[in-house]
Amino acid sequence: MVGAGAPATALTFFVGSVLFTAAAYLSYLQVVRDNGRRWFAWVVHDMGQWAALVQLVGTVYFNVSTFAAFLDPSPDAVDRVVWRPDALGSVCFLVSSALAFAEAGHRWWSWRPGERDWHITALNLWGSVFFGFSAVGAYVRPGGEVLDATWANGGTFLGAVCFLAASILMVPEGRASPAADDDPDFFVPSG
Repeated sequence: MVGAGAPATALTFFVGSVLFTAAAYLSYLQVVRDNGRRWFAWVVHDMGQWAALVQLVGTVYFNVSTFAAFLDPSPDAVDRVVWRPDALGSVCFLVSSALAFAEAGHRWWSWRPGERDWHITALNLWGSVFFGFSAVGAYVRPGGEVLDATWANGGTFLGAVCFLAASILMVPEGRASPAADDDPDFFVPSG
């Protein structure tokens, strides 16, 4: 946001984090409904549901960090109430992505390059790894300087690219015909 002041930038990040949490809730809701529930599942039944729930919690950490930065952008606050929730959110994303990858591959490590779900979860896992690098690079030292701005910005950029690519791969799933409701493995290619 060239030319925008710190409050405008912080507000932009906070609004983006709220939208991110809304998207994570919709993902969680989809998994919950796939398991026969309506809004919230008190008992988590499978790794996909765990992955969606942990991701939702991670987005809430980002809401906390971006809102805290909006309220108080001082170096002390950045470490205490911005970086820590950001780092915890990144850990949640790593755990969530690892669970989703394990579910898609039916084991903790798999190589299934012919399957769309595998590509989507692998890209999300890489995106989470890059966001983890970003969180490490964004650590604010006691003097108020960022540990490594290249890691912070580069990790955010590469993570976002991975998440975008995974989202693009998911588009055909949203266009599947109603017959897909009867068979979870049914896929109708777009065209």
